[in-house]
Amino acid sequence: MSIMNRANIAALAAICLLAACGGDDGSNGVSSEAGQTVANDGKTAIAQRTSEVQSPVEITYRVIGTPIVGQPVALDLQFESSFGATPYTVSYRVNDETALQMSAAQSSSVSISPSTEDERVAQQVTVVPLREGRLYLNVAAVIETDTGSIRTVTAIPIQVGAAAPREIVENGTVTTDEDGNLIRSLPASEE
Repeated sequence: MSIMNRANIAALAAICLLAACGGDDGSNGVSSEAGQTVANDGKTAIAQRTSEVQSPVEITYRVIGTPIVGQPVALDLQFESSFGATPYTVSYRVNDETALQMSAAQSSSVSISPSTEDERVAQQVTVVPLREGRLYLNVAAVIETDTGSIRTVTAIPIQVGAAAPREIVENGTVTTDEDGNLIRSLPASEE
């Protein structure tokens, strides 16, 4: 048995052991019925699987118009919190101020207090691109809880000017095996 096979078997065994750890069923007083999660107090909550990562605030965006160097460009942002009507803070940051600037009237941080459980909150941010290329506006949403803060951070890409053409560099040679599957053969490098 090769060293690689032994490493794969050891990794698989470790994953299985970790998955089997603990005697708790993970429900914490919550049962699942007909695709919904129902808490012991009778209130219905959104179904969540522990195997899926869910951010505390979902951030969606849309760039309005065509970004041009030196001209303000607006971004429509929408926020939806998985914590319902719990207030949170949204902050905007530019990493490279020689490439992108916030508008002078634009606040770098805003407090959001959703009025209902399922409310999507809209914000509009204005930035000014100072050069061509792919520029990024960093958006962070922070919810304060009893145990600390939980945050969602995303980088919003803003393409100014034509995107640089992407060339795919192929390595090795592609052949086909007897079953018709593609196989890429890479030459060994000796050092």
